[in-house]
Amino acid sequence: MADSADTRSDVVGGEEEQTIGVEEERLMVASQWSLMWLHFKRHKLAVAGAIVVGLMYFMAIFHGFIAPYERATRSEFIFMRPQPLVFNDGENFSLRPYVMGMDAAMDRATFTRTYTVNEDIRYPVKFLTRGDEYNFLGLFKTDVHLFGVDRPGTIFLLGTDELGRDLLSRSIYGGSISLSIGLVGVVFSFVLGALLGGVSGYYGGVTDTIIQRLIEFLISLPTIPLWMALSAAVPAGWSAIQVYFAITIILSLHGWCGLARIVRGKMLETSHEDFVMAAKLSGSSDWRIITRHLLPSFMSYLIVHMTLAIPGMILGETALSFLGLGLRPPVVSWGVLLQQATNIRTVATYPWIMYPGLFVILTVLAFNFMGDGLRDAADPYKV
Repeated sequence: MADSADTRSDVVGGEEEQTIGVEEERLMVASQWSLMWLHFKRHKLAVAGAIVVGLMYFMAIFHGFIAPYERATRSEFIFMRPQPLVFNDGENFSLRPYVMGMDAAMDRATFTRTYTVNEDIRYPVKFLTRGDEYNFLGLFKTDVHLFGVDRPGTIFLLGTDELGRDLLSRSIYGGSISLSIGLVGVVFSFVLGALLGGVSGYYGGVTDTIIQRLIEFLISLPTIPLWMALSAAVPAGWSAIQVYFAITIILSLHGWCGLARIVRGKMLETSHEDFVMAAKLSGSSDWRIITRHLLPSFMSYLIVHMTLAIPGMILGETALSFLGLGLRPPVVSWGVLLQQATNIRTVATYPWIMYPGLFVILTVLAFNFMGDGLRDAADPYKV
């Protein structure tokens, strides 16, 4: 019996060693991207951040479908506090939530609207329901929304603003602008920083000196005053699209400097490697060596930098729009929605107008967590 037990243990031990050996062999032949993905999956906060970022961009793309109302839809419920979802009527619990009716009245002493809950009226929340018409992905018009209630019921989960517009719907619509500005701005900065940093590090000499002095000059300028000055120079008569691209370029003018320095340092580090000398001997042009050999060799670090730069772009747009120097109504962005928060009395009386800021906080935290995970995974050969 003892011999059979020892035999079984030897077999199990051999299988475990064989499994470990296969795993080690798989890691030895794995590509750098595979190793990065393996390290990234072990970072739980980074994975959670990536999921939140993915959901945010999904919301931004399908904003018309997800939002219960169109961004400009008005109602008689001005500055109404958020309506809670009710799952229990005091007697029975239901997985299908509902919202209660609201009665509006005018307070003749303060001349403000007051709202009381009408518990006798209930509006069940319906999914894939019809509501305001919108343009789905710019392809066709439809009125199907993810959720909503039958009229004359309302569902204002984050309350309403000074014109009775749903803050949740406007926050979802605003995400499509703020998130796209962050993404487009970082792509613009990436192209500019990668090319100028690559040229600076590859050629050196006078070219390197000129580019580095330009970077040092731009970095020395205070960020917020620079953005404010450039934003103030945008003509007031420009259309929303023109202002959108102007703000994107303004945010990118300062963002490429840090990436250019990273690219220059990596270029100086790898420009004398054997694969670069082999490319030169084979007759490859300088442009091909930079774009096809040197930049891809440290692309993982560039991706990490881009990921960590997107929150800065989003905060920059939010700050400019909050100060009234960025996007302007009727364009809806998170910064535009927070403009009402400049009035302290309004914030004290109607604190829910600050709720769009929660989207900014959640997005920035998610990007930072994801960036931390990518930064740790960028060196997949560390222990």
